[in-house]
Amino acid sequence: MTGGFKVLLLLLSLCLVVWTKPIDRNQDPPEEEKPEENADTGLYYDRYLREVIEVLETDPHFREKLQTANTDDIKNGRLSKELDLVGHHVRTRLDELKRQEVSRLRMLLKAKLDSTNAQSVQMDHASLLKQFEHLDPHNQNTFEAKDLELLIVTATKDLENFDAERHEEFKRYEMLKEHERREYLKSLDQEKREEEEKRIKELKEKHRQHPKVNAPGSVDQLREVWKETDGLDPQEFNPKTFFKLHDTNGDGVLDEQELEALFTKELEKVYDPKNEEDDMMEMEEERLRMREHVMQNVDLNHDRLVSLEEFLKSTEKKEFNNPNEWETLDDTKPVYTEEELQRFEAELQDREMELGRRAEKLRQEQELLKERSKALEAQKREYQQAVMEMSQKQKEQQALNRQPPSGPNGELQFQQEMQKLANEDSQGEKTKTLFTL
Repeated sequence: MTGGFKVLLLLLSLCLVVWTKPIDRNQDPPEEEKPEENADTGLYYDRYLREVIEVLETDPHFREKLQTANTDDIKNGRLSKELDLVGHHVRTRLDELKRQEVSRLRMLLKAKLDSTNAQSVQMDHASLLKQFEHLDPHNQNTFEAKDLELLIVTATKDLENFDAERHEEFKRYEMLKEHERREYLKSLDQEKREEEEKRIKELKEKHRQHPKVNAPGSVDQLREVWKETDGLDPQEFNPKTFFKLHDTNGDGVLDEQELEALFTKELEKVYDPKNEEDDMMEMEEERLRMREHVMQNVDLNHDRLVSLEEFLKSTEKKEFNNPNEWETLDDTKPVYTEEELQRFEAELQDREMELGRRAEKLRQEQELLKERSKALEAQKREYQQAVMEMSQKQKEQQALNRQPPSGPNGELQFQQEMQKLANEDSQGEKTKTLFTL
């Protein structure tokens, strides 16, 4: 992928955590940097977004325009005007991608309606498709400039809100964990409850016993990476060299994944997947907080990328050499309030009641199916019995049809015929004897 298209994808930043392999200075550098195949933006139209970009990249004119476009032109969709100048084969492939996406969205809508027991409702796909903002629902067959503009603008907006959604997801995770803890404690008697509370308290205290965590992006934090990961003398720390070492794909910027990889050493001070007291979901939330902290202080033009110039300017700030002590999640206030937890538990209760109603409905339907199955089985047995009786009668009738007719005294008719023939032969012999005489 060319640099311009990488900038586009980076502006539509990959917000899921992608681990960057630490630098091993004892190994030869790889011959070719391969793109991440499994990276995902987390958007429900991620595949469509990527396929459109890959197709556009094959057009020399569009690729040239993208490389010379500035960040604002890309983010606000003005670059979409260049779509009219791409080759016919590119437009044909884009048309095909859009039809596939429309078909996929229709299937999603149908599945949603089915799940809400609205199968009988007549679907107006044209109206329903309006809820999806990343394509033009009025034209479902061809990919036009408006489709590209909507795709870029929508993805940019969605991904700018993605971090907030991740924080909200983590909050719900923490509330669920607390809810389950409280429910478990309620199920114990007083003695066991006190023992469990004591154990939980000890685990929390053990988790808090960790080495000092350096503020992300500070000179102490970067020097530790320089020493531990890069294997270099911390006294010889050089920001420009550090930047180039960790610009792992050599595109001249540090993206969010390259930045998050720098925090691994700090996170390992606090979290160990082998320890019961360490929660890996909390570790990923901590990683996100660190990255947001660095971006807020370093990313001056808010393009979700850190250029060499921005990085070097950040090293000149007072906070770089004398940062405030970094507060981990354990040092900050809870991510939810007691009122939020109560609302969450009420939602859980409502959901459980709804699931209970659905389960009861399914049980009743299952019982009804069992009764119908029994009735069908009884009908099947009656049918089989009737078929057997009819078959038996047919066999008896066939047996009767194969018997020769009987005489008046019950003797078989063929015996009478044989006797008659025998008598006729005897009479013939007598007549022949008389003629001879």
